Amino acid sequence: MLAMTVGADLPAFSLGEVLGQWSLAPVPTVATAWVVGLYLLGVQRLRARGDNWPVGRTVAFVCGGMGSFYFATASGLAAYDTTLLSVHMVQHMTLSMLVPLALALGAPVTLALRTLPRRPRGWLLALLHSRLAKVLSFAPLAFLLYIVSPWALYFTDWYRASLESVLVHEMMHVHLVAVGALFFWPLVGIDPLPGRHGYPFRMLLTVLTLPFHAFLGVTIMGQSTLLGGDYYPRLREGSMGSWLPDPYDDQELAGGILWGSGDLIALTFFAVLFTQWVRSSMAEAKREDRRLDRLEAREQAAASARTGDG
Repeated sequence: MLAMTVGADLPAFSLGEVLGQWSLAPVPTVATAWVVGLYLLGVQRLRARGDNWPVGRTVAFVCGGMGSFYFATASGLAAYDTTLLSVHMVQHMTLSMLVPLALALGAPVTLALRTLPRRPRGWLLALLHSRLAKVLSFAPLAFLLYIVSPWALYFTDWYRASLESVLVHEMMHVHLVAVGALFFWPLVGIDPLPGRHGYPFRMLLTVLTLPFHAFLGVTIMGQSTLLGGDYYPRLREGSMGSWLPDPYDDQELAGGILWGSGDLIALTFFAVLFTQWVRSSMAEAKREDRRLDRLEAREQAAASARTGDG
């Protein structure tokens, strides 16, 4: 059945319901189980042969990335995401920012290159060096997709379709994660992906997302028409009408969530990038010091040899 059904017996929304309304939705459950299982298998193979893998990367990928993905698509957020626009917006920001950032910090491509058998590793390397990978990781294109997608979602018929069709709804979730990954993955810079740039350019792109989230959030807050048309007002005519907020009030809250959370996550990521930049500069300085020490030692050895010959 492809038509979306909204639970008529949902209780009033609360934090307790977010944590208590869990479902074994097939797509997120199967996807989470497979992705987490393959990642942990790779980590186990590395450790079995005596190689180290940072625990922080595993925590970021499994808990921060796939954990957030499953929470957004199977918990109470998913139960209420077609009932309250504000809840959907929390889900949107989780899938488009938190999940891609955490997955990238887990460095799954690096893990795959270190653990895959020879032939699959060759396929992965060919994909990373392909024209398609270079185009998709082209920073201006990825940035354009990232800022245009939400406008296309909320100001076309796409959003209404996602409220009424299970297939479109699931495709929207995949789209949010995919576009977020295209934008943030090269910026994190751990995996050997095409399209990586120096830290100043990465930080510039991160800063450029701040006015985008603010402008989109303010635009949604100031809309005189409802996103989704008459979808939300019709819900108030049913049994949930006793607790559902006014759709305009909920839409204003949704815009504020997009604005505030987008800026908060972007600023946090900016701090992460700055920390990476400092660490990279310190490591480069140490390498340069070692190179100069070796050069000085060779020069001293040559001088001593010349003195001995004299």
